Amino acid sequence: MSKNLTSRAEDYSKWYNELVVKADLAENSAVRGCMVIKPYGYAIWEKMQAELDRMFKETGHQNAYFPLFVPKSLFEAEEKNAEGFAKECAVVTHYRLQNDPDNEGKLRVDPDAKLEEELIVRPTSEAIIWSTYKGWIQSYRDLPILINQWANVVRWEMRTRLFLRTAEFLWQEGHTAHATKKEALVEAELMNNVYADFAENFMAIPVVKGVKTESERFAGALETYCIEALMQDGKALQAGTSHFLGQNFAKAFDVKFTNNEGKLDYVWATSWGVSTRLVGALIMTHSDDKGLVLPPNLAPSQVVIVPIYKTDEQLDIITEKANGIIQELKAKGVSCKFDGRTTHRPGAKFAQHELQGVPLRIAIGPKDLENGTIELARRDTLTKEIVEMSDLVAKVDGLLKTIQEELFTKALNFRDSHTTEVDDFETFKEVLKTKTGFISAHWDGTEETELKIKEITKATIRCIPSDVKYEEGKCVYTGKTSSRRVLFAKAY
Repeated sequence: MSKNLTSRAEDYSKWYNELVVKADLAENSAVRGCMVIKPYGYAIWEKMQAELDRMFKETGHQNAYFPLFVPKSLFEAEEKNAEGFAKECAVVTHYRLQNDPDNEGKLRVDPDAKLEEELIVRPTSEAIIWSTYKGWIQSYRDLPILINQWANVVRWEMRTRLFLRTAEFLWQEGHTAHATKKEALVEAELMNNVYADFAENFMAIPVVKGVKTESERFAGALETYCIEALMQDGKALQAGTSHFLGQNFAKAFDVKFTNNEGKLDYVWATSWGVSTRLVGALIMTHSDDKGLVLPPNLAPSQVVIVPIYKTDEQLDIITEKANGIIQELKAKGVSCKFDGRTTHRPGAKFAQHELQGVPLRIAIGPKDLENGTIELARRDTLTKEIVEMSDLVAKVDGLLKTIQEELFTKALNFRDSHTTEVDDFETFKEVLKTKTGFISAHWDGTEETELKIKEITKATIRCIPSDVKYEEGKCVYTGKTSSRRVLFAKAY
């Protein structure tokens, strides 16, 4: 497995693309804009899924599954949502192929197999789910409905990048129904907090919680809560969103219920989701020029044991010792694997596990067995130490916690040092050009100014932070009165 990566300083985008491929996470497929997620990349996604799924269920949600195809008439029912996704839709028009009489051995679309109604391949599932909820909801006793689904969606992107933006991607999407506006707002904010908790405590990525501006909201939402993260190249990445949909979808699909006063009312809704884009965020936040750096809480294997030997007899003895260590570590909840491949030298194994970001590596040779010691190497700091075997389990357990905490602290320090308060537009442009990162600046609240700043600098308002201080100031672009700062950045 090749280890030579373009450095981040030389070409960050090239570094990222090379790392995804060389670390065996994913590769481009035969379908334009789509990716094959390889076993190691999928193992990271599975870890993410498992933790998020647990967190969703702890907050009262259940998993279900809804169809991939959405009838065009249903998709069009909520106008803003349909308009927002229209340019990214893949559409099914026919249901059968036939032999092409003019081109032997080839197939063509059967012109007689045209669908009566075209089907949209879901870019998101609000339409199909709310048309279903209509049959589930009659009374306040049927509420709330707290549903999540793990699925794939298709958004026909023109410019794609592995994990960050692909024509098809994996995600989860929550869709909830409530009796009151207050309940729906609490739900939307709750799930944004769940995402922030996951990002910080499992991904070791500090995030800014806030709300989107009106122009940046999800199509069909009245409010979009979000978490924003900062990557090592100074660009922001939207790591998760949670939407308060009001009664828009209930009205579009005529989903009414009898409330506890006996009156008919429309249901209140939320939706929320994160995707395989999180794998890209994980890579870009922590990794270095030698490869992946994975936080222990999401690493497919937290520890790898590599035997150093010359004879089969030595390998057998080391393997027996390693198996004992693995059982002790597993009893402590540590995921561990033994790399006993006889087709690779120890140096090649070290290089692979370094490239793939395994948090801790243990090397055991005949002399280690004699001395009762092992060599323990950290991936994040690339440091090594000799540890007594009797202390190994406690040492590993403590180090994994330390690595998790230090990765978060390092990312937090980077974000804080790349968040700059700016009060004039010339400085705004200079910071974007030289320092990058988040810019905290006053904004006059108009979409016109927001779009003008984007046109000139390519920076967008990432969010209005939820902990924003109300302070009198002047818009960084127009000089008009402003009561709070917002966060700008160039973004993925």
